[in-house]
Amino acid sequence: MIRTLVLPDGTTVPSLGMGTWRMGEKPERRRSEIESVQLGVELGMTLVDTAEMYGEGRTEQLLSQALQGVRKDVFLVSKVYPQNAGRKAMARACENSLKRLNTDYLDLYLLHWPGDVPLEETIAGFEDLQAAGKIRGWGVSNFDTSDMEELMEAGGARCQTNQILYNLVRRGPEFELMPRLAEKRIPTMAYSPIEQGSLPQTGALQSVARKHGVKPYQVALAWVLRRDDVIAIPKAGTLEHVRQNRAAADLELDAEDCAALDRDYPPPRRKRPLDML
Repeated sequence: MIRTLVLPDGTTVPSLGMGTWRMGEKPERRRSEIESVQLGVELGMTLVDTAEMYGEGRTEQLLSQALQGVRKDVFLVSKVYPQNAGRKAMARACENSLKRLNTDYLDLYLLHWPGDVPLEETIAGFEDLQAAGKIRGWGVSNFDTSDMEELMEAGGARCQTNQILYNLVRRGPEFELMPRLAEKRIPTMAYSPIEQGSLPQTGALQSVARKHGVKPYQVALAWVLRRDDVIAIPKAGTLEHVRQNRAAADLELDAEDCAALDRDYPPPRRKRPLDML
């Protein structure tokens, strides 16, 4: 059973979902990617994240096929470009995403990263879409602590999540940003939780993986999932990878495991700028 957490508006979502960056870009991978998303939903990873930026809409189009017949079972997230975050432009961008996804609404709509449009206008655009039933909630992505403070000052109290880069080698948010989000009871949504598969396969990751009989990247994913305020959205383009991601949700790391990982990947001792991919 995948652990769940509750968003500020009371919606319950799984702590392990699926990312889709770069999906739909290569025709030869399309069938495998569609089947992978479908298996992930079947296995309970029903939070699916995408963006209008991904493949310039091709990823959303792929998801319209992958989610056919199961849309009602999915918590669907998409993101709007900062240049489309004005009130009128956002309405158009959202409508285009809905058409590509072949759905009437998004469960969550995020501002992809901070831009030049005043946050008051972006929030007004989100609330217009929510009132029209086009989205059920909204949030942000790639917002550092100061960005979140500006958001709150602009009237952003209904923000549901902040999607950021967070994994074993990107622990900077633990120092300031994630505690601030926790104070507001805003969950962190961690993208690239296994650093796009490029985490080292040696040291503590290897030894902990060997101890539990799993792969090092499953340990890294379980480490992200150890927190009860984090949603992880790894991408998986093959059925086997989907199954391994799902199995990581059942992996319980003990204090000895976490201490070993801390030695190899120490927590931050000072504020660092937020990393982005």
